[in-house]
Amino acid sequence: MLGSVDAEAPDELWCLGDLVGYGPQPNRCCELVAERADVCLIGNHDLGVLGRIDLEDFSPDAAAAARWTAGVLEDEPRRFLESLSPSAALDRAELFHASPRDPVWEYVITGEAAEAALEATVAPVVLVGHSHVALAIVLADGELTGDLAPDGTELELALGRLLLNPGSVGQPRDGDPHAAWLELDRDAGTATFRRVPYDVERTQAEIRERDLPEALAERLEHGV
Repeated sequence: MLGSVDAEAPDELWCLGDLVGYGPQPNRCCELVAERADVCLIGNHDLGVLGRIDLEDFSPDAAAAARWTAGVLEDEPRRFLESLSPSAALDRAELFHASPRDPVWEYVITGEAAEAALEATVAPVVLVGHSHVALAIVLADGELTGDLAPDGTELELALGRLLLNPGSVGQPRDGDPHAAWLELDRDAGTATFRRVPYDVERTQAEIRERDLPEALAERLEHGV
């Protein structure tokens, strides 16, 4: 996945959170993001691992994975996660792990939530995560349009105000198991959704070696 990003030589890397909580290599993941990301947010799973939100709010599998992660998380990755916020305001972009109304928990997966998110912000581009579903929404001339954003979807930034969800590097839930990322090219005036294959079987094996819930391994194969 990082090779695909590097091939485009981006000026900056932004991460919308949930670095840990499901995967088998939480320390390595934190190290890579701390090293490479210019901006990183904290997500609900990160907060759960840190003990800052109640794991009773999680599904049983997510809670079990968070407890395991908390037990193996090393000091430096923990300090990095502790330093993060669930939202950020940048030049011509606003970033939220979940949504502007609730940066930690709200899913932006309906028209009503997307409209509310755009009403609560002013930047031309609003980025959200949390749902693990790649999404492209446009607000132009008072009309809201958009849908899921499969691999290769490209939008012109000049179309209107954009609300975009890049999808998920791990645990995608839109039926495509490939790792997802989004390229914003302000020079070209485009937003392009990318999907990248990775070694799903290896990741599944590592999840099972650590006795994490089987469902977390199985779903990687199907992207649900």
